[in-house]
Amino acid sequence: MNIQIFGASKSFDTKKSERWFKERRIKFQAIDVRKYGMSRGELSSVRQAVGLEAMIDPKHPDYTLLEYLVSDQAKLDKLYEDPTLLNLPIVRNGKQATVGYCPQIWESWS
Repeated sequence: MNIQIFGASKSFDTKKSERWFKERRIKFQAIDVRKYGMSRGELSSVRQAVGLEAMIDPKHPDYTLLEYLVSDQAKLDKLYEDPTLLNLPIVRNGKQATVGYCPQIWESWS
């Protein structure tokens, strides 16, 4: 498995996700999205796995502005420009991905 955890250093769910993988001795790469962001390829891969709406944080103050963007590509571009709009943590295993704390799905990954 090649696990990547995109999260924020102060996010409770990100820390919980990292702890879940540590307890099972599964190696992962932790990436602080607020600091480093995500590449367009990574965003597209996660979008194909979970869908665009799941990636957007509904609690973010600019969430309503995203609703007015017409195309999905425009929304994806906005997420690339402002990674604080992402719903975290995003956990990737190759082409598979989850948004949020989802241990029941991670257990099925091999």
